Amino acid sequence: MRKISPELLSVLRCPVTASPLVQDGEELVATAPGASGSRPRYAIEDGIPLLLPPELLAAATSAGSGQHDSAADAGPAV
Repeated sequence: MRKISPELLSVLRCPVTASPLVQDGEELVATAPGASGSRPRYAIEDGIPLLLPPELLAAATSAGSGQHDSAADAGPAV
């Protein structure tokens, strides 16, 4: 598990609640609850916090994988 530096954590904020974030294993967790009553959680992948709300992260992930596949299928630019 990679630890996010205290300096970086001091400036990061939850995009949903605007509250500070704390690291819990491989996730960052908001210190204040969101509208649903639970504290938003954000994955850390390869040491990079993914600070998108879950619904946007799912859309970005599926859109991103499609772009990579179509670019590879197209072959080299002429």
